[in-house]
Amino acid sequence: MIPAAFRYHRVKTLAEAEKLLAASPEAKLLAGGQTLIAAMKMRLARPSDLVDISGLKELSFIRATGGALVVGAGATHNDIANSPEVLRLLPALAELAGGIGDPAVRHVGTLGGSVANNDPTADYPAALLALGATVTTNRRTIAADGFFTGMFSTALAGGEIVTSVSFPVPERASYRKFRNPASHYAMAGIFVAKTKVEVRVAVTGAAPCVFRAREMETALSENFSPAALNGIDVDPSGLNSDIHASADYRAHLVSVMAKRAVEALA
Repeated sequence: MIPAAFRYHRVKTLAEAEKLLAASPEAKLLAGGQTLIAAMKMRLARPSDLVDISGLKELSFIRATGGALVVGAGATHNDIANSPEVLRLLPALAELAGGIGDPAVRHVGTLGGSVANNDPTADYPAALLALGATVTTNRRTIAADGFFTGMFSTALAGGEIVTSVSFPVPERASYRKFRNPASHYAMAGIFVAKTKVEVRVAVTGAAPCVFRAREMETALSENFSPAALNGIDVDPSGLNSDIHASADYRAHLVSVMAKRAVEALA
């Protein structure tokens, strides 16, 4: 890492972390550090303080409560991928977590860090949006529909800390992604969730921010089958275009991955 001046704090309680964030506006939370440390190496982030919350046991839990699966922000991707509760109630989430990065990343990266960072190619935002999840912070609860506001942007206010995410358990759910062969980030990832009242389809990796595919949701609500998606063209305007894939190609990937996600449930 390029040397940089910052103060490191390994906190023992959430209250201690809140106090440090309030005292230092340029401080950053450190959980798994899979994004932050890389950003610091490239000088894209220069926090005055690192507040390490990785040792807070109160944030590392997974439990089933009243028709929902509640996952602590400190739970790692590996924890989620191998949790008996997740595998039993929401296997699509376990599969999603098991496909993130590589084993080293999965053993360190956390749900809360990924959600709070809102990387446009991250996997969890699609699960939160498709499942109608609720994000709990140290101050309030925020519905997923209003949480992700733009590229690397969320509804979190300064000093606000994600403490857990509540995922309603659907009747059926599936996640499929076309991943970058090097990073395993989603170039287009589709999470489809069917409940008793609706079908929700969320897309990650294809645009600057996760979004719902409303036309697909309507079609699948009337006929939950891959054939229902025939003829639905994704508008490439506004989608990402880079050295990995053009916007047109990503639009095509969204259609293909959506059909695969539904096929896995049909």
